[in-house]
Amino acid sequence: MSVVGIDLGFQNCYIAVARSGGIETIANEYSDRCTPACISLGSKARTIGNAAKSQIITNIKNTLHGFKKLHGRAFDDPYIKAERIKLPYELQKMPNGSAGVKVRYLDEERPFSIEQVTGMLLVKLKETSESALKKPVADCVISIPSFFSDAERRSVMAAAQVAGLNCLRLMNETTAVALAYGIYKQDLPTLEERPRNVVFVDMGHSAYQVSICAFNKGKLKVLATTFDPFLGGRNFDEALVDYFCDEFRVKYKLNVKDNARALLRLYQECEKLKKLMSANASDLPMNIECFMNDIDVSSKMNRAQFEQMCASLLSRVEPPLRAVMDQAKLQRDDIYSIEIVGGATRIPSVKEQICKFFGKDISTTLNADEAVARGCALQCAILSPAFKVREFSITDVVPYSITLRWQSSYEEGTGECEVFSKNHAAPFSKVITFHKKEPFELEAFYTHPHDVPYPDTRIGHFVIQNVGPQHDGDNSKVKVKVRVNVHGIFSVANASIIEKQNVEGDASDVPMDTELSCKDQSKDELAKMQVDQDDGNHRNQTEQHSQADEETDNLGAEGKTASGDKLDNAVQSGKAKTKIKSIDLPIQANLYRQVGQDLINCYIENEGKMMMQDKLEKEKNDAKNAVEEYVYDLRDKLCGVYEKFITEDDSSKITLMLEDTENWLYEDGEDQPKHVYVEKLQEMKKFGDPIHERHMEHEERPKALNELGKKLQLLMKAVEGYKNKDEKYEHIDPVDMEKVEKYTTEAMNWLNAKMNAQNRLSLTQDPVVKVAEIIAKYKELDNLCNPIIYKPKPKVEPQSEGQAKSNEHNGPMNGQSGTDTKSEDSCQQTKSSEEMDMD
Repeated sequence: MSVVGIDLGFQNCYIAVARSGGIETIANEYSDRCTPACISLGSKARTIGNAAKSQIITNIKNTLHGFKKLHGRAFDDPYIKAERIKLPYELQKMPNGSAGVKVRYLDEERPFSIEQVTGMLLVKLKETSESALKKPVADCVISIPSFFSDAERRSVMAAAQVAGLNCLRLMNETTAVALAYGIYKQDLPTLEERPRNVVFVDMGHSAYQVSICAFNKGKLKVLATTFDPFLGGRNFDEALVDYFCDEFRVKYKLNVKDNARALLRLYQECEKLKKLMSANASDLPMNIECFMNDIDVSSKMNRAQFEQMCASLLSRVEPPLRAVMDQAKLQRDDIYSIEIVGGATRIPSVKEQICKFFGKDISTTLNADEAVARGCALQCAILSPAFKVREFSITDVVPYSITLRWQSSYEEGTGECEVFSKNHAAPFSKVITFHKKEPFELEAFYTHPHDVPYPDTRIGHFVIQNVGPQHDGDNSKVKVKVRVNVHGIFSVANASIIEKQNVEGDASDVPMDTELSCKDQSKDELAKMQVDQDDGNHRNQTEQHSQADEETDNLGAEGKTASGDKLDNAVQSGKAKTKIKSIDLPIQANLYRQVGQDLINCYIENEGKMMMQDKLEKEKNDAKNAVEEYVYDLRDKLCGVYEKFITEDDSSKITLMLEDTENWLYEDGEDQPKHVYVEKLQEMKKFGDPIHERHMEHEERPKALNELGKKLQLLMKAVEGYKNKDEKYEHIDPVDMEKVEKYTTEAMNWLNAKMNAQNRLSLTQDPVVKVAEIIAKYKELDNLCNPIIYKPKPKVEPQSEGQAKSNEHNGPMNGQSGTDTKSEDSCQQTKSSEEMDMD
């Protein structure tokens, strides 16, 4: 089972894998551990990652980047409208109303959903992982911002499906950082001691997130999380871009924002300048050659100017810090450490703002770029049975409070109940009880719209079906389990109706299931539903369930009577008893911005076709490159190492053929099917391979002849030693030694004949004897002669002097044979040995 963690960033992606030595961030085919989140679509194939980033300027309309925050949003979303102005490629409204992109691929205009685009990127990351691990990758953990709504989270899950990945968990980025920080700590307080509170600040390219986590030994609990989804490194880049656009308009009379390519180049240069200013406080130049209209532009900037320009952005650093402290109900003295990650935290003024708020130094022990991916890989290793990881429980939080609304005929209106408050523990389940006579609908939505950076607060509608009255016409009790799962996604997990059945007979005959016992069972079930919670949370969960049960009973009851009284009457009458039966109910879920499985299957099919197209294009390019490489290689060697092995006429003919092939490659052969290049290469090899073979034979023949000559000398020496009565060979049968002499003589005659014939040939002619034949002759002599000349001498076991004397003087006595004596002696020896063994 693969263990892979993916940091799916706005600008760049990182992949971490678990190996026997620990967690390792892997590099791509460019030996770069950072893979740009870029996809370039061309007329023949796609390029993804580093290759796509190099085409941002040249293929500006069809190179996709900055699409992470387009997930799960409608085309009419205010955020989408704001982004359309900044993006160089075209956005399009998809059939389901969500935002997509419109690009030119395979020479035709084609729309792609954001799930498809992210799926392409994940396919590339998957291939990089498989290349590093040398095995297929399926299971993974993917990071997302903690402020992502349900619709955005479901969209990322759909993208993982398109890529053929089984996402075990969508992990909040700050939670992943906290896991990477805490799992290796050996000095964490025990469960009975006061937890260690650590603040994690993550400012990436597009968003700013803050979390406070409490650590105990083997336990991580997120206390609170806050964020500014629209503050990140790119906002500082935009401030620089706006400044230089204004300067160039005045200085060079250039309207940069009207030229998409020039604007992108300026963004790239401003990002470089920002990074340089983080390390240098002095004036730094910025020069761009042939910027617009063949005009070279230049300017300069220093850190003080930059900080003054970005004062409004820097003022937004403190509010999330203050909010997270208020939500966690902690004081500054309660904070043990402040850990910062993310590229934008390298800006000195951002660090100063954080230090100033907490009144203490910040820590940079974590890798600012790779910490999220490493945390995801650790989570994947914890979930994987293939790795043994130290026990470490993780309790995350719900980012926004969630409320359920339903129609209440009892009050002739609607009922509401907040099922999950902000920063509620997650994953978590709750059971709510309704009293209904007919199917009813639950609407889930975010309680406080202003807290959610998303225009629509709806999560989904859930219809509880097959609900009817009891046999006596009374309301049925319906238990509904709602859940926030490990991905942070809300759902109505299941629903069941509690049916009361009257059974004739004496109440004392069979133990009676009462309403009270049913409630006890629901509490037990609630305990089973809890995930990753401690005992304190367990008690809290049960209390919350009871409260929710009471609230919902009060809001949704229609003609409700005390069930306990009914049961008491049934028991007192002795005529009937009540049996409780739970029946599961079907739920029809209509989730907001949900991508249907049929559509996902269509995306998967299209991705498969595109992967096949990429593969065919790669094979075609490889075949074309092989032809070009062979032309240059053979031409170079004809004037070098091959010069002695070819006649001048043949050399001229092959040189002319190579020139024709080269011209064909850049003209008619620019874009041909793969088989054409393969045939062209084979045609050239018909002329080139014989020359190569003559060269290789000439180079390797002396070594092979030397080895065979040594072997013949060794065998001749053995034959000579046998004839001279050498003790080493005296045990060998004369017939066998005659065979050795015969084989040796034949081989020597064969070698002399071949070498004489070879010496009469020139280097431009094909050899008479090949290296393979010489090696075969060597092996033949080995197989025939080695078993004879290396035959071991027979072993002779010498007798000891005492044993020889005993055999001479001691004979059989009293009619016993020698054999009997030996057997008796052996029996005695056996007995004595047995006694020794027992001792």
